[in-house]
Amino acid sequence: MLSTCYTFSAYFAIVIFVFGILCKVWKYAIIPNPLKIPLTPAPTNAVGVIFRVFLDAAFFKSLFNSNKFIWLGGCAFHLALLVVVASHIRFFISPVPELIMLLQTFFQSIGIFIGLLFIAPIGYLFIRRVWVDRIRFVSIFADYFVLILLFFIGLSGITMKYFIRPDLVAVKAFIMGLISFAPESMPTNPIFITHFTLILILLVYFPFSKLIHSFGIFFSPTRTQIDNPREKRHINLWDR
Repeated sequence: MLSTCYTFSAYFAIVIFVFGILCKVWKYAIIPNPLKIPLTPAPTNAVGVIFRVFLDAAFFKSLFNSNKFIWLGGCAFHLALLVVVASHIRFFISPVPELIMLLQTFFQSIGIFIGLLFIAPIGYLFIRRVWVDRIRFVSIFADYFVLILLFFIGLSGITMKYFIRPDLVAVKAFIMGLISFAPESMPTNPIFITHFTLILILLVYFPFSKLIHSFGIFFSPTRTQIDNPREKRHINLWDR
């Protein structure tokens, strides 16, 4: 019964995640930009815009310019997130390529460091929202919820890896069963069940949260518009 429940929950969460993101991206793509509002100093050609968006998306350049301490924490968190996602690839493919196995061996040697690098910035951001008056004033429940959710996902992952280890063969069999639409029994390890449940909640919540900024940055007119108001008249859909 538990396996059946989580199987349907996993498929439901994935559908909501994918469909929700596609709807958000479509909405961002069709919303007219009535004004020319690139954030200056802005590029004056398309190549410059592409480079600017790349720097913001990959290296958080605008955050670096505004707050270097938070930028450092953000880079640490996103780097740790990238390593964590990469280290989970072996659970989703079979057979596992040799390159992935080599990477996995490397990740295991720095596992606890990456785990702490994942949850430490989250803890800092939570304390900052509670401690700093001006940040607390503009914070809402959703801001705290996503930080708590990510923190416990990371904490449960560290717990599974170093303290209460699940049967990894059973874990992979369960996940591969979901992928192949031939569900297997779910591992009964309580920490794995907690970890998996939190991830499903994150998948459902993602398209409706501020985490969608990871896609929205590519549609922000302050970043994606060319600064050429004198050279070319700005035309938007409302003018047609």
